[in-house]
Amino acid sequence: PQESQHRQPSLRASLPPLPPRPLPTCHFPGRTWSPQCPAGADAGSGVRVAPVPWASTVAPCLSPGTLKAAFFFFASISAWYSGYLLAELIPEVSLTRAVYGFRNIAEKPLLKAPTPKRQKCDHWTPCPLNTYAYRLLSGGGRDKYAKICFEDELLIGEKTGNVGRGINIAIVDYLTGKVRATQYFNMVEGDNSGLMATFIQSAPPKSLLFMVTQDDGASGLKEDAKKVIEALGSKQIRNIKFRSSWVFLTAKGFELPADIQRENVSGFFCFFFFYQCHFP
Repeated sequence: PQESQHRQPSLRASLPPLPPRPLPTCHFPGRTWSPQCPAGADAGSGVRVAPVPWASTVAPCLSPGTLKAAFFFFASISAWYSGYLLAELIPEVSLTRAVYGFRNIAEKPLLKAPTPKRQKCDHWTPCPLNTYAYRLLSGGGRDKYAKICFEDELLIGEKTGNVGRGINIAIVDYLTGKVRATQYFNMVEGDNSGLMATFIQSAPPKSLLFMVTQDDGASGLKEDAKKVIEALGSKQIRNIKFRSSWVFLTAKGFELPADIQRENVSGFFCFFFFYQCHFP
């Protein structure tokens, strides 16, 4: 036991470890070493590789670059041959017709929807024969002006320069369709309620009367004018308030058809309009 404690270390333990021996490489062009290399291949170290039982069933060892080159070569040959067969099978006349067909399709103009024809007073559809087209629009503020259009003629509006604050009125001859008079009455400044009542009463028989408000038509409206408008069939003249929007169509000396929209009133600056075709 005492001799074993003073025993010198062995020579094997004191030697450094041997470096790993590189694997032999097969001397075949384009091939690398693998256990599947065929038996008898001369390795780089001069050592002959032992035969492997399954070597005869495994493909040769090829590098990735060689496989890509071979695949590209066969793909190019196949594509060229396919194009050659296609050119031989398809006659030249058919190809010419196809080219001219595509050219004609490209040269044909695209079909566009026709521009809709403008109708009288900006109606969506034309009015029937022997009818009048009209449009009433209340206004307010600086950019929303009242409009009265009859048979595509602007009777009252911004372009005509005869629209004003208050109640705007146009009188039209029912038999001829000609304009008799247009006027606006300020219901905010001045006492114009009586003048408006007189203007309405001056309309001759067989007249159409169109009335629309601009900004405010209720502040200066008095009882005399309300009664005159009520006598013409208004149901809403007493319901208009400060800056209410109001439009009214009526006739003097005859009755309008029952299906004609005649009047409408809305709240504060809620602009309202309607348009119809009226049968004479």
